[in-house]
Amino acid sequence: MTFDLAVEAVVHSLPKDWKVEEFRRHATLVEEVNTGRSMRLLSLASTGVVAPRSEEGGMGRQIPSESTIERYWITRPGNLVVNPMWLTGGGIGVSQTTGAVSPDYRVYKLGSELFPPFVHHLLRSQTYRDQYRLYTRAETTFDRRVSKQDFHPMPLVIPPIEEQYRIADFLDAETARIDRLASHMKAQDDLLALRRHSVMARAWVPDCPSVRLGYFLLLVTSGPRGWGDYASDDGNLFFRSANLRRDSINPNLNSVVRVDPPEGAVTESVRSTVRRGDVLVGITGANTGWVAHADASVIGANVSQHVCLLRPSPGAIHGTWLAYLISSPMVQKKLLGSQYGGTKTQLSLPDLRDLRVPLPSLEDQSDLYQSIHSELAQIEGQRELRQRQIALLAKRRQTLITAAVTGQLDVTTARPTHHT
Repeated sequence: MTFDLAVEAVVHSLPKDWKVEEFRRHATLVEEVNTGRSMRLLSLASTGVVAPRSEEGGMGRQIPSESTIERYWITRPGNLVVNPMWLTGGGIGVSQTTGAVSPDYRVYKLGSELFPPFVHHLLRSQTYRDQYRLYTRAETTFDRRVSKQDFHPMPLVIPPIEEQYRIADFLDAETARIDRLASHMKAQDDLLALRRHSVMARAWVPDCPSVRLGYFLLLVTSGPRGWGDYASDDGNLFFRSANLRRDSINPNLNSVVRVDPPEGAVTESVRSTVRRGDVLVGITGANTGWVAHADASVIGANVSQHVCLLRPSPGAIHGTWLAYLISSPMVQKKLLGSQYGGTKTQLSLPDLRDLRVPLPSLEDQSDLYQSIHSELAQIEGQRELRQRQIALLAKRRQTLITAAVTGQLDVTTARPTHHT
């Protein structure tokens, strides 16, 4: 039985003068450690870039001990750096700088038959990502580790050295062009995100009287504790913080859980049942402050203990306007400033009940949320277009790399610029 199926699938279509040999025949494991802690610390990004750590004065977000720093591996320009825990996610690349990388990584010196920039593209191609996945047991942190026993005998596609120069030059130029286009699209998306931020701010009308929000709410509650234990295939929709969105007030039903309430919990079930027009706010964890306006898709759901249900007084507040108001930068700043808790970020029900907000007339609220909704729909349409374009560029980039390094694309028009 072989575990090299991904690479073997392209072997039969390689040019005749290309060869396939085990990786270990052309690479040597470097085990030079950072004695004296003299080297700057480097990190390996999922993009394959090996660069100095930027956080905490170059120590990274998790500052290593002095004894650990001395065990860091030294890498030099042209060395291959591998993060065996994250090969499937792009944790591999050829270094262009000197420094020290985590002792959990591996560093290899490449042999004379390999041109490092070509190897960089080759081992980041889709063919090899598929190969790494075959070596893993599962997607958990430790199960996705690729062992030396698998990595070292891995089949390596090796074109003639002159061809490696041409392929590397071609891919360096083409990927740089694609990356510039993607960067331009990302900049446009960032501008649209700022525009969205500005539109959301219109829900806050500073000239209106400031009121305590709780006076204009019929209900402020959260779901019963422990109801996650009653999750089932049947029953009511269980609205969790995972059903909120960061950039939208529409419920997120990509992941749905149902709950069959325990006997004798009628009162709690009724209290936590969502009605049309309710406003749902995340009050714990990473989704704290995220907001949804209850539409037809979530009517009758029960909220979890991690979601606050706000029920506006019909004669005073439109639910849609309130959802936009709580999502506005002004209210988000107030809410995030009132968080409490140690390891678990959270809001209390009084934080929302005691919130002071400007209250326009119902007519003005209606005009505001309709205007905001219309403009946000245009912005989201443009953002979705940019994000599709970015995804297509990423796909084209990966397809181009894979085709070039496996001989499916003729790059003979690319002229080598060095090492002739």
